[in-house]
Parts: sequence; C-alpha cells; structure tokens
Amino acid sequence: MGFKKVTHVIFDLDGLVLDSESGYEKIMQAMAEGYGKKYTPDVKFKLLGTTETDSAKIFIRELDLPVSLEDCLEDYYRRIAAELSNPPFMPGAKRLIQHLAANNVPIAIATSSGEKTFKIKTQNHQDIIKLFHHIVCGSNNPEVKNGKPAPDIFLICASKFPDKPDPEQILVFEDSPNGMRAGVAAGMQTVLVPDKGVGEELRKPATLVLDSLELFQPELFGLPAF
Repeated sequence: MGFKKVTHVIFDLDGLVLDSESGYEKIMQAMAEGYGKKYTPDVKFKLLGTTETDSAKIFIRELDLPVSLEDCLEDYYRRIAAELSNPPFMPGAKRLIQHLAANNVPIAIATSSGEKTFKIKTQNHQDIIKLFHHIVCGSNNPEVKNGKPAPDIFLICASKFPDKPDPEQILVFEDSPNGMRAGVAAGMQTVLVPDKGVGEELRKPATLVLDSLELFQPELFGLPAF
C-alpha cells in the first residue's frame, strides 16, 4: 500500500503515548462495582477516545447507574488523581517523539482529556511534553464542538501549527477506533496502534495498523528514518 508524504504529526495521549488505559480501566471497574455492575469490554470500547463528559454519560447510560453526571465526574476526577499521577510511556512512544523533535518535525497532541487530568498524567514527563508545539485538550476546549469520532479536535489541532498545514500533510497516531475514525474524517492519514481486544472491523479504515509504535517506520510517510 502506498502512503503519502507528510510534514506534521499529531499524537493522541492515553494508550498511545502514555500507558494510562489500564489505569482508566481499573478506575471504571471500581466505579461500576460500587453500584454492583460490571465494566464490560463492550462498554470500554464505547468510551475509548471520547471526552470526559461523554464518557461519563455513556458509562451511566450503558450500566444504568443511579448517579448524576456531576457526581460521576467528581468521583472520576478524584480517582484519576490517585491512580494516574505517573503512568509510564507506551513502548516506542518516547523514542519516536524524541526522534521527530530532533529532526524538526512539528508535533502536537490532540487528547480527549481535560486540562486538569492532562496535567496530572504528564506532571512527571515534562521533558517529553515540552517537545510538542502545542496541546489540544478536547474535554474543555470551547473550539472543539464535538468529541471523537468527529474530526473537530484534529482540525483544531492542525490549525494551531504556525504554517497551517493541509490535512493531507498530517499524520495522526491513535490507539482507539473512535480516535482513528476522527483522524480519517479530518482527511488525515491515521496510524492505529490498538488494544489487542479491538476486533478487525473496528480497525477499519485506518491507513496503517501496528501492534506497537516500536514497529513504525517513519520513512514510509516521507519522515526522517531512525
């Protein structure tokens, strides 16, 4: 399959750059169990990549929980602070980010997290976070009208690069089907690095699917090789 040359790269955060999805799963399981419910893989995949408010709404609806949106989010944020203050990097993420930055490839982050949770998760990784030109946090950015799988967050993120690249000049890295669909809808080539539980149908229509960022070959997209 032929890939088009790109000049800019946008990364998702959770489950792609940081190994935080297992922490999220632990949090959601504990919250569900508090109401005598089970946090199933089906519900998990519906939440992946969505904004914090949308995630809470889906969580409450799918599990039929007797809790308000406000109380659910308050519990969620409290648990985030306790569980996700120092998540490790996903395999290959740090190496790829440092490589692109060292070769002057403009990079950014487009995450569905809010600024509050973003700061909690990245507080001990500022040496890497500072390499990104900008960060867009979808959960509380008024410019992002619709969360993933809508393309809004990637289009807004692209517009914040000084040279305003066209969508086809941008490569997106995602781990969730919702995020991948958002990148594709934005007109950007999108590399999906999914959880092993993501089925084949949910992996379509990614430009490229990899088991790990360690397997990514930058030169396939006209970027400097390792």
